[in-house]
Amino acid sequence: MLSLKKQLKENLPFILLIVLMFSFRSSVADWYHVPSGSMEPNIQIGDRVVVDKMAYSLDVPFTNYELMSTGDIERGDIVIIDSHAAKNRLIKRVVAVEGDTVSLNNNRLIINGEPARLKAINTALYKEEFSDTKRTIALSATPSPASSFNEVVVPEGHILAMGDNRNNSVDSRYYGFFPISEVRGKATSIAFSVDSENYYLPRKERLFVSLE
Repeated sequence: MLSLKKQLKENLPFILLIVLMFSFRSSVADWYHVPSGSMEPNIQIGDRVVVDKMAYSLDVPFTNYELMSTGDIERGDIVIIDSHAAKNRLIKRVVAVEGDTVSLNNNRLIINGEPARLKAINTALYKEEFSDTKRTIALSATPSPASSFNEVVVPEGHILAMGDNRNNSVDSRYYGFFPISEVRGKATSIAFSVDSENYYLPRKERLFVSLE
Protein backbone atom coordinates (compact mmCIF):
# COMPACT_ATOMS: atom_id res chain seq x y z
CA MET A 1 0.00 0.00 0.00
CA LEU A 2 2.83 2.39 0.89
CA SER A 3 4.57 1.56 -2.37
CA LEU A 4 1.41 2.37 -4.32
CA LYS A 5 1.01 5.70 -2.53
CA LYS A 6 4.63 6.51 -3.24
CA GLN A 7 4.25 5.70 -6.92
CA LEU A 8 1.13 7.83 -7.15
CA LYS A 9 2.90 10.75 -5.48
CA GLU A 10 5.97 10.43 -7.70
CA ASN A 11 3.84 10.24 -10.85
CA LEU A 12 1.25 12.84 -9.85
CA PRO A 13 2.42 15.49 -12.40
CA PHE A 14 2.19 12.93 -15.22
CA ILE A 15 -1.24 11.72 -14.04
CA LEU A 16 -2.53 15.31 -13.86
CA LEU A 17 -1.19 15.97 -17.36
CA ILE A 18 -3.06 12.95 -18.72
CA VAL A 19 -6.29 13.97 -16.95
CA LEU A 20 -6.00 17.54 -18.24
CA MET A 21 -5.25 16.34 -21.77
CA PHE A 22 -8.30 14.08 -21.90
CA SER A 23 -10.46 16.74 -20.21
CA PHE A 24 -9.35 19.19 -22.91
CA ARG A 25 -10.27 16.72 -25.66
CA SER A 26 -13.59 15.96 -23.97
CA SER A 27 -14.79 19.53 -23.47
CA VAL A 28 -12.67 22.00 -25.47
CA ALA A 29 -11.24 20.62 -28.70
CA ASP A 30 -10.69 17.26 -30.35
CA TRP A 31 -10.08 15.75 -33.76
CA TYR A 32 -12.21 13.42 -35.82
CA HIS A 33 -11.03 10.82 -38.31
CA VAL A 34 -13.17 10.85 -41.47
CA PRO A 35 -13.95 7.29 -42.64
CA SER A 36 -16.30 8.00 -45.55
CA GLY A 37 -16.70 10.28 -48.55
CA SER A 38 -20.10 11.73 -47.66
CA MET A 39 -18.63 15.24 -47.26
CA GLU A 40 -16.54 15.28 -50.43
CA PRO A 41 -15.19 17.40 -52.01
CA ASN A 42 -14.67 19.57 -48.92
CA ILE A 43 -13.72 16.74 -46.56
CA GLN A 44 -12.03 13.60 -47.88
CA ILE A 45 -11.51 10.07 -46.59
CA GLY A 46 -8.41 10.11 -44.39
CA ASP A 47 -8.79 13.71 -43.20
CA ARG A 48 -8.28 14.46 -39.51
CA VAL A 49 -10.72 17.24 -38.76
CA VAL A 50 -10.28 19.70 -35.88
CA VAL A 51 -13.47 19.98 -33.80
CA ASP A 52 -14.29 23.00 -31.63
CA LYS A 53 -16.26 21.36 -28.83
CA MET A 54 -16.97 24.74 -27.18
CA ALA A 55 -18.58 26.24 -30.28
CA TYR A 56 -22.10 25.67 -28.94
CA SER A 57 -21.75 24.64 -25.29
CA LEU A 58 -19.35 24.02 -22.42
CA ASP A 59 -19.87 20.55 -21.00
CA VAL A 60 -18.62 18.82 -17.86
CA PRO A 61 -15.61 16.75 -18.99
CA PHE A 62 -16.40 13.12 -19.90
CA THR A 63 -20.16 13.82 -19.83
CA ASN A 64 -22.82 15.42 -22.00
CA TYR A 65 -23.98 17.63 -19.10
CA GLU A 66 -24.06 21.22 -20.35
CA LEU A 67 -22.69 23.89 -18.02
CA MET A 68 -23.49 26.81 -20.30
CA SER A 69 -24.42 27.67 -23.86
CA THR A 70 -21.65 29.33 -25.88
CA GLY A 71 -23.25 29.83 -29.29
CA ASP A 72 -25.99 28.89 -31.72
CA ILE A 73 -25.78 26.37 -34.54
CA GLU A 74 -26.01 28.20 -37.86
CA ARG A 75 -26.85 27.14 -41.40
CA GLY A 76 -23.70 26.06 -43.18
CA ASP A 77 -21.88 24.84 -40.06
CA ILE A 78 -20.16 21.46 -40.36
CA VAL A 79 -20.93 19.53 -37.18
CA ILE A 80 -20.10 16.27 -35.44
CA ILE A 81 -23.21 14.34 -34.42
CA ASP A 82 -23.37 11.36 -32.05
CA SER A 83 -26.50 10.06 -33.72
CA HIS A 84 -28.74 7.69 -31.80
CA ALA A 85 -30.74 6.98 -34.96
CA ALA A 86 -27.63 6.11 -36.99
CA LYS A 87 -25.93 4.37 -34.05
CA ASN A 88 -22.77 6.11 -35.20
CA ARG A 89 -20.82 9.35 -35.11
CA LEU A 90 -21.47 11.46 -38.20
CA ILE A 91 -19.97 14.56 -39.79
CA LYS A 92 -22.51 16.57 -41.79
CA ARG A 93 -23.36 20.12 -42.83
CA VAL A 94 -26.26 21.94 -41.18
CA VAL A 95 -28.70 22.78 -43.96
CA ALA A 96 -31.57 24.14 -41.85
CA VAL A 97 -32.12 25.07 -38.21
CA GLU A 98 -35.19 24.98 -35.98
CA GLY A 99 -38.13 26.85 -37.47
CA ASP A 100 -36.83 26.72 -41.05
CA THR A 101 -39.05 25.47 -43.86
CA VAL A 102 -37.03 23.33 -46.27
CA SER A 103 -37.57 21.11 -49.30
CA LEU A 104 -35.37 19.43 -51.93
CA ASN A 105 -36.33 19.35 -55.60
CA ASN A 106 -34.02 17.30 -57.84
CA ASN A 107 -31.04 18.15 -55.58
CA ARG A 108 -31.93 21.85 -55.39
CA LEU A 109 -32.57 23.02 -51.84
CA ILE A 110 -35.30 25.53 -51.07
CA ILE A 111 -35.02 27.12 -47.62
CA ASN A 112 -37.68 29.52 -46.35
CA GLY A 113 -38.81 30.07 -49.92
CA GLU A 114 -35.31 30.80 -51.27
CA PRO A 115 -34.05 28.30 -53.86
CA ALA A 116 -30.36 27.55 -53.92
CA ARG A 117 -28.33 28.98 -56.78
CA LEU A 118 -26.29 26.19 -58.37
CA LYS A 119 -23.30 27.14 -60.53
CA ALA A 120 -21.51 24.31 -62.32
CA ILE A 121 -17.76 24.06 -61.69
CA ASN A 122 -17.46 20.89 -63.76
CA THR A 123 -19.65 17.88 -64.53
CA ALA A 124 -19.62 16.71 -60.90
CA LEU A 125 -19.05 19.79 -58.72
CA TYR A 126 -21.32 22.77 -58.14
CA LYS A 127 -21.18 25.96 -56.12
CA GLU A 128 -24.32 26.11 -53.98
CA GLU A 129 -25.22 29.61 -52.82
CA PHE A 130 -27.85 31.16 -50.58
CA SER A 131 -28.07 34.73 -49.32
CA ASP A 132 -26.19 33.78 -46.14
CA THR A 133 -24.07 30.73 -47.05
CA LYS A 134 -22.15 29.14 -49.91
CA ARG A 135 -20.25 25.89 -50.37
CA THR A 136 -19.08 23.42 -52.99
CA ILE A 137 -21.16 20.27 -53.34
CA ALA A 138 -20.80 17.09 -55.38
CA LEU A 139 -23.63 15.77 -57.53
CA SER A 140 -22.77 12.45 -59.11
CA ALA A 141 -24.46 11.31 -62.30
CA THR A 142 -25.88 8.30 -60.46
CA PRO A 143 -29.54 9.00 -59.58
CA SER A 144 -30.39 9.07 -55.89
CA PRO A 145 -33.76 8.09 -54.36
CA ALA A 146 -33.22 10.95 -51.90
CA SER A 147 -32.70 13.72 -54.48
CA SER A 148 -36.10 15.22 -53.60
CA PHE A 149 -38.34 15.56 -50.55
CA ASN A 150 -41.47 17.54 -49.79
CA GLU A 151 -41.56 20.69 -47.71
CA VAL A 152 -40.92 20.16 -43.99
CA VAL A 153 -40.48 22.44 -40.98
CA VAL A 154 -37.50 21.78 -38.69
CA PRO A 155 -38.89 21.27 -35.16
CA GLU A 156 -37.64 23.06 -32.07
CA GLY A 157 -34.42 21.63 -30.68
CA HIS A 158 -33.41 19.95 -33.96
CA ILE A 159 -31.42 20.53 -37.13
CA LEU A 160 -31.58 19.17 -40.66
CA ALA A 161 -28.11 18.08 -41.81
CA MET A 162 -26.85 16.65 -45.08
CA GLY A 163 -23.56 15.60 -46.64
CA ASP A 164 -21.92 17.78 -49.30
CA ASN A 165 -21.62 14.67 -51.48
CA ARG A 166 -25.35 14.85 -51.99
CA ASN A 167 -26.00 11.63 -53.90
CA ASN A 168 -23.68 9.61 -51.65
CA SER A 169 -24.62 10.64 -48.13
CA VAL A 170 -26.86 9.00 -45.54
CA ASP A 171 -28.14 11.91 -43.48
CA SER A 172 -31.37 13.61 -42.36
CA ARG A 173 -33.06 12.33 -45.51
CA TYR A 174 -32.79 8.84 -44.00
CA TYR A 175 -32.50 9.41 -40.23
CA GLY A 176 -34.78 12.42 -39.87
CA PHE A 177 -34.03 15.59 -37.91
CA PHE A 178 -31.02 15.40 -35.58
CA PRO A 179 -31.52 16.62 -31.98
CA ILE A 180 -29.26 19.54 -31.10
CA SER A 181 -28.36 17.61 -27.93
CA GLU A 182 -26.53 15.07 -30.13
CA VAL A 183 -24.23 17.71 -31.68
CA ARG A 184 -20.74 17.42 -30.20
CA GLY A 185 -19.00 20.34 -31.82
CA LYS A 186 -18.17 22.32 -34.96
CA ALA A 187 -15.59 21.13 -37.48
CA THR A 188 -13.34 24.12 -38.22
CA SER A 189 -10.33 22.87 -40.19
CA ILE A 190 -8.33 19.89 -41.40
CA ALA A 191 -5.25 19.26 -39.26
CA PHE A 192 -3.74 16.74 -41.66
CA SER A 193 -4.74 13.98 -44.06
CA VAL A 194 -3.37 10.60 -45.10
CA ASP A 195 -3.92 8.75 -48.37
CA SER A 196 -4.91 5.13 -47.70
CA GLU A 197 -4.37 4.30 -51.38
CA ASN A 198 -0.79 5.59 -51.33
CA TYR A 199 0.81 3.84 -48.33
CA TYR A 200 -0.94 6.23 -45.91
CA LEU A 201 1.40 9.02 -46.92
CA PRO A 202 0.34 12.53 -45.83
CA ARG A 203 -1.38 14.79 -48.33
CA LYS A 204 0.71 17.95 -48.09
CA GLU A 205 -1.93 20.05 -49.82
CA ARG A 206 -4.43 19.26 -47.02
CA LEU A 207 -2.28 20.38 -44.10
CA PHE A 208 -4.04 22.99 -41.91
CA VAL A 209 -6.83 23.70 -44.39
CA SER A 210 -9.79 25.77 -43.16
CA LEU A 211 -13.31 24.48 -43.79
CA GLU A 212 -15.99 26.65 -45.35
